[in-house]
Amino acid sequence: MTQPTPIAPTPASVTGVILAGGRGERMGGRDKGLVDLAGQPMVRWVMDRLSPQVDRLIISANRHADAYASFGAPVVADTQPGFAGPLAGIAAALSATTTPWILTTPCDCPQLPDDLLQRLSRALQAQGGRLAIAHDGERPQPVFALLHQSLLPDLEAFISAGERKAWIWCQRHHAAVADFSHCARAFTNINTPQEHRLLAATLPTGQLPGMPTPPEDRAS
Repeated sequence: MTQPTPIAPTPASVTGVILAGGRGERMGGRDKGLVDLAGQPMVRWVMDRLSPQVDRLIISANRHADAYASFGAPVVADTQPGFAGPLAGIAAALSATTTPWILTTPCDCPQLPDDLLQRLSRALQAQGGRLAIAHDGERPQPVFALLHQSLLPDLEAFISAGERKAWIWCQRHHAAVADFSHCARAFTNINTPQEHRLLAATLPTGQLPGMPTPPEDRAS
């Protein structure tokens, strides 16, 4: 039996989840959320962008829990062993949160949109369902997601079956899709030292550029 669509999310009903539980292998094993970028750790850039959009924050991390806790948000670790990927972090956050919705983003995308929740929520209202993801105009971005807590049992079963790919799981639930093609660079993540150097070279200390306003949202 198909479950009814939940009440549309508002900021007060959403926990922001920063996914920082990876190995950082392409960054030489460094914990990417704690890597400095223009004067502050990358996780701080993400927190500053995400916190105005949601009621509270959770950081999903499997290493350096004390360091992450120093930023003032609860820290949760995967319940699945062996660095099982972003879906494991999402499942752990769903288990820990008290809000009906979570909004997820990786820790290595410091330019994430400041209207991420607004546009994902709009997509849910237009397309229905319990899950919405971003699309940058070229490809889906399934770890930039808005999802309802009722999806947790299915997500846990998916992970327990050995599945790891976020996009496959999103397709199972006919995820609503929000268009972010006007700010595709917002989804550029920093996976390698070279990518880190390239972005850092463009930034004044302590500042990131704002996101452009999409044409349909501009005042005429």
